[in-house]
Amino acid sequence: MISKLNGSASAVLITGASTGIGEACALEMDRRGWQVFAGVRLEADGIRIQRQGSERLKHVILDVTDPESIERVKVQVAAELGDEGLGGLVNNAGVAVPGPLELLPIEHIRHQFEVNVIGQLSVTQAFLPLLRLTAGRIVNMSSISGRLAPPYLGAYAASKFAFEAVSDALRTELRSWNISVSLVEPASVVTPIWAKARDAADRLADKGPSKVFDLYERDLEAMRAVSLRCERTGMPVKHVVKKVVHALCARRPKTRYPVGAQTRLAFYTFKFLPDRVCDWLVRRDMGLL
Repeated sequence: MISKLNGSASAVLITGASTGIGEACALEMDRRGWQVFAGVRLEADGIRIQRQGSERLKHVILDVTDPESIERVKVQVAAELGDEGLGGLVNNAGVAVPGPLELLPIEHIRHQFEVNVIGQLSVTQAFLPLLRLTAGRIVNMSSISGRLAPPYLGAYAASKFAFEAVSDALRTELRSWNISVSLVEPASVVTPIWAKARDAADRLADKGPSKVFDLYERDLEAMRAVSLRCERTGMPVKHVVKKVVHALCARRPKTRYPVGAQTRLAFYTFKFLPDRVCDWLVRRDMGLL
């Protein structure tokens, strides 16, 4: 059985490894001597990340919303690892569907949950037999929005709230097999997700009823400015990677990893403030007053 504790090499599957946090985690775990299966949706992305790593890093074509894709990757990984099993699973794949809840098409909200919740749980179910072989570890990528719901990111926050609930339940359900479940909760991170979210919001605005969108025009412009600011000034990806590494390698992994001073301060202070005060602080921070 391959060891995972104290930084010893093991095998890890990382979903959403095409860019950003997932890519950085894959390269860092490869650097640390782990066998890495980097889950990507496009072959070109897989070839690119594989070229950046060692021969231990392999890409797998994985769409977390496609059961057949998950099954193919499970068979592939199981064949390569055999009885050694999987030391870690990092559920990082995710999308952000922005916009006023009044205007978001229900199919967009369903897609938000399919990727951020159902897809992640589907992958977890598929790979639990391999994780049991090593008393492996599950690291779920949440967000500050997993505990605080900002305006115009309601669908995204709802999916992260749900993912936190799934993680809490799994943590206790899997305790008998010593499989730890950790949540990583960063604030704004410099990744392509911000540009993708803006593009999605623009497409929604182009297709939606203009009269209704006009009601939200001022707030949506403010939110666009905030997303541009976050894209420029968000925390470096390396801060998130550090927490993922600890969750996979430390002798006693934490159940939650709030990342960044903003996240820790918000989680602490919002526990004691009235809801309407918290609402005012959030709107002020987002330029919506």
